[in-house]
Amino acid sequence: MALTGGSILLERTYDGQVANLTLSRPGTYNVVTMEMRRLMAERFAEIDADERVKVVVIRGEGEHFTSGGDIAGFMELDPIDFSNLGHDITAPSRSPKPVIAAVDGYCFGVGFELALSCDIRLATKRSQFALPEIRLGMIPGSGGTQRLARLIGVSRTKYHVMTAERIPAEKAEEWGIVAKVAEDRDSLEEEVSKLTETILGYSPLAIRTAKEVLDKGTDGPLYTGIELERKAYSMLRSSHDFAEGVAAFLEKRKPEFNGR
Repeated sequence: MALTGGSILLERTYDGQVANLTLSRPGTYNVVTMEMRRLMAERFAEIDADERVKVVVIRGEGEHFTSGGDIAGFMELDPIDFSNLGHDITAPSRSPKPVIAAVDGYCFGVGFELALSCDIRLATKRSQFALPEIRLGMIPGSGGTQRLARLIGVSRTKYHVMTAERIPAEKAEEWGIVAKVAEDRDSLEEEVSKLTETILGYSPLAIRTAKEVLDKGTDGPLYTGIELERKAYSMLRSSHDFAEGVAAFLEKRKPEFNGR
């Protein structure tokens, strides 16, 4: 049955502070089944409830992040089921934790949509991004059109959605789809480690608040985003972490944040 198969592996590192999720469907370029979509949501429900976890990293097993969704499985679904198709795979966008997508190789279709729902994307020089659904007489259904348009503009998004043309890593970096492009997979892991350790060194409360302000603020008018930022700034003023950060700065020592 094309709807099943594959897994979302979960491994914790940095004494449980980092949750590593891996798309795993060997021999298929990690083609994402409906079961894997459901598992992604379940993994994030577990991660979001765990206060020890401060950062999430998503990778693909093997040579490629993922070549996209399991096309054969689509015909096993009733049309009504498609209305909620993207909810599970976009769990990273709803998580209060910062989520990093570490992309190597193909990042197509639902895989690209998954990466777009993460907070920060890192890639290798050989990475390629695409939304090829138009080739099947379909359009992206897990947030791809909307999230990509907010990153690179409506005109460029229309071009890539309507042509299914791939976006190479260097162009993705130039357009702001990815934050940094590494030479190869080993270099990518070095960049992921540096970014992870940087975030772990900061206040979890401030990181969580920054994500919420950026996500919600950019969805509305400018004045709404500025007001949200102002309120969040005021709220953080009363936090332990802010007081600790100021004290550490004045005392020329490393701060000890506790997320409160």
